[in-house]
Amino acid sequence: MRNFLLNLFLVFLIAISISCSKKAPIDKSRITIAVIPKGTTHEFWKSIHAGAIKAAQELDVEIIWKGPLKEDDRESQITVVEDFITRNVSGIVLAPLDDTALRRPVNEAARAGINVVIIDSALDSSDQVSFVSTDNYIGGQKAGEHLAQLLNQKGKIAVLRYQEGSASTQQREQGFLDAIAKYPGIKVVSANQYGGATTETAYKASENLLAPLRNPDQTLSIDGIFTPNESTTFGMLRALQDNAFAGKVKFVGFDSSEMLVKALKQGQINALILQDPMNMGYLGVKTMVAHLRGEQIEKQIDTGSVVATSENMNDPQIDKLLNPDFAKWLATN
Repeated sequence: MRNFLLNLFLVFLIAISISCSKKAPIDKSRITIAVIPKGTTHEFWKSIHAGAIKAAQELDVEIIWKGPLKEDDRESQITVVEDFITRNVSGIVLAPLDDTALRRPVNEAARAGINVVIIDSALDSSDQVSFVSTDNYIGGQKAGEHLAQLLNQKGKIAVLRYQEGSASTQQREQGFLDAIAKYPGIKVVSANQYGGATTETAYKASENLLAPLRNPDQTLSIDGIFTPNESTTFGMLRALQDNAFAGKVKFVGFDSSEMLVKALKQGQINALILQDPMNMGYLGVKTMVAHLRGEQIEKQIDTGSVVATSENMNDPQIDKLLNPDFAKWLATN
């Protein structure tokens, strides 16, 4: 009797486990696109999500939005891709958080007959059908040229990088450094520290970067700073504010959020290089659907970038990028 009850209990646990692990079935009568971001917390990804929803509503397709919480969780993103392969979605729109780690699951998707469009950050693979992104190298060059002009082509600067394996930010960093290299009067005193995947790790890295650059009179020994994404820009901004350095050093960042826009207005940030994440999400889904419907698509699509400053931030085009209206699209999802 005891063994019978034990076996019955085990059967019950297995049944519960199977029930909990079941995924919502895919409706094969509609095109269903899995949209997988690098992370889900930053404002940038909320804009990507909104653009994807906008395209889905226009094209009468379904999207499923799912990604890792943090932008350094490679295993989690790989698992998400593999899960959607198992569920046999119509296509995948992916922002790979590592340019090599995601190569295998994307290859698995291709072999399973599931097409993949890469957005935001390049993947070292030929298995994707299209790549929709900012030209990140050019974005970095714009940052370098702008900071050089702010410094009158002379001074000392520091770069807080994002994280290794992120192709988009590596290209921005390289574009920035290549642009700065054209100005012999500018010296890069630090370019080997990484902010990591969150604003908290970026804040700590910023504190570590700034500590040895303090003068005895509590001023900074550098004249300019560049950060290549939203989290590093916000982390550096907080570190500058907490140490009373904000506004006393020329600062060029990348991407936007409510706090970064406020700092731009107040002169604590001198410029933000802006992408168009809503358009990136929109075109990622639109390109995938066009491919699935047998239409001709481009292998690479540049969604562009602009330099926002306190002087031009009220221009309609710039304001739209600084203050994207993604809330109404997310509210409909």
